[in-house]
Amino acid sequence: MFSDTTPEAEQVQIELLRKATVAERIARVRSLSALAISLSRRAIARANPEMTPEEVNLKFVELHYGKRLAEELREYLKVN
Repeated sequence: MFSDTTPEAEQVQIELLRKATVAERIARVRSLSALAISLSRRAIARANPEMTPEEVNLKFVELHYGKRLAEELREYLKVN
C-alpha cells in the first residue's frame, strides 16, 4: 500500500489513538464522518453546478442510500 506517512509518524498516530479515551475516539470518528459527507456533497455540487442545495442533498441520498429512498424523500419534501 502507498502512503505519504512515514513509519515514524504512523507509529506516533497509532500511539495517540491508543491513549485516547473512548469519547475522544468517538469524537474523531464523528468528525471524519462529517468531513466525508461534506466533501461528498461538495463534489456533487461541483459536478452539477445547476443543482440547488436541496437537489444536491437529494442526489447525495440517492448515491449513498439508494434511488428509492431519494424518490420517497423528494415526494415527502413536496408535501411538507
